[in-house]
Amino acid sequence: MKARGDELAETNSFTTVAINEFELLRSAAIYGPNAGGKSNFLRAMQAMKKIVLESATSLQRGDKLPVTPFRLSKETSRAPSEFEVTFIVNQVRYQYGFSATQERIHEEWLLAYPKGLPQRWLGRAWDEKTQSYDWKLGNNLTGKKQLWQKSTRDNALFLSTAVQLNSEQLQPIYDWFNNTLRMTNVAGWSPGYSASLCEKSEKKQIMDFLHAADLNIEGIVVKTESFDTKTLPDDMPAHVKAALAEELKDKELVDIKTIHKSTEGDEVIFDFDDESDGTQKLFAFAGPWIDTLTNGNVLFIDELHDNLHPSLVRFLVELFHDDETNPKNAQLVFTTHETSILNQEVFRRDQIWFCEKDGQQATTVYPLTDFRPRKGRENLELAYLSGRYGALPYVRPLGKRA
Repeated sequence: MKARGDELAETNSFTTVAINEFELLRSAAIYGPNAGGKSNFLRAMQAMKKIVLESATSLQRGDKLPVTPFRLSKETSRAPSEFEVTFIVNQVRYQYGFSATQERIHEEWLLAYPKGLPQRWLGRAWDEKTQSYDWKLGNNLTGKKQLWQKSTRDNALFLSTAVQLNSEQLQPIYDWFNNTLRMTNVAGWSPGYSASLCEKSEKKQIMDFLHAADLNIEGIVVKTESFDTKTLPDDMPAHVKAALAEELKDKELVDIKTIHKSTEGDEVIFDFDDESDGTQKLFAFAGPWIDTLTNGNVLFIDELHDNLHPSLVRFLVELFHDDETNPKNAQLVFTTHETSILNQEVFRRDQIWFCEKDGQQATTVYPLTDFRPRKGRENLELAYLSGRYGALPYVRPLGKRA
C-alpha cells in the first residue's frame, strides 16, 4: 500500500478500484546482509504458491507439505507456519491465508470484500482435543460446500480442493496464484522463453528491450530442431549417448545466435554462448520481463543485482515505473545488494524495506518509513551503508568471534 507523500506518485504508484479506491506501489526493494533472511522471505511466498497449486492434486494422503519451520527455537520448530496474502482480482479484494506443518493444514481462512465490507467465506481450524476440524463456511460462499469439505484431505487446502471440484466462485483466487503471481531468481530464467518470443510477433519487443539495455545486438536468429544423436561427438561413450537419447527424446533443441555489426558495417554472427554472462542474463530476462509487464503480473525476484551492471538494474526497475512500458500496473518485489539505486530519484520512501535477523536469529522485515527519512533530502544509500537503518553485515577481524 502507498503511504502518505506525493513524491513520484505519478510514476511509482497507481490507483485500483475494489469498491473503494486503493493506492498501491509498482515496486518494492528489500535490502539486507547475506544470510539475513531475504531469500527465505521469497521462499515462503513460493511455498504458499506451491501448496495452493499442488496440495489437492500432486499430493496423496500422508504426503508431506513443503513447509520448513524456523528450527532455531524449540517452540517454533513444532509450531505451524503461517502464510497470508491480500490481493485484488476483478475489482474484488481478497484476504486469504493458512497455517500448516508438514503433516497437515492447521487453519485456513478467506475473507472477501465484494461490496466493501468483509465477508468470511471460509474458516477452518484443527482441534487437537477432538482430532477434527471446526468448519465455518459462510453463506456468501456458494456451491457444493459440503462435498468440497468432505473431499478436503488433512494435507490439502479447501480452496484447492473446491477449485478442482469446479468451484467457479473460488477459481479467480486460485488463478491469481497460478497466473498472476510469478516467483524466480536471477539464475532461474533460461533463454528459451525469450527465444520462443523471437519466433513470434513479440520479436520487436525483445529487440527494443535489448537496444534499450545498450547491448549492441542487431538481431537474433533462432533455430528449433529435433534432437538427433548424430550431432553428438563420435568419441562420446555409448552409454552416455544412450542416456542423452532417452532424456532428450521427442524434445526440440533451440539454437540461438546473435548478430552484431563489424566496424565495416558487415553482419557478424555469434553463438549465444560467446556472449557475456550479463548479456545472456539480460536476454533471458527479456521475455519474462516483457510478459510480466504486458499482462500486469506480480513478480517476486531474488538477487536482482546478480551479474548485472547497476545501470541495468535501474533500467529493469524503472520499466515498472513507466506508464508506457507498464500499462497494466504490474508489480515488482525484489531483493538486492545494489545500493546505487537506493535513492529518492528512483524510489519513494515507502518502497524500501530492510531485512535482518534479531537476537534469536529470526528474520525481521521492516520499512524505511520507520526511520522517517527527510523527503528529497536524505541520502538513503549513504545512510544505509553507514548503519542508520541496520540490515548490514557485522564484519569482524578474521579469527575473532562475537
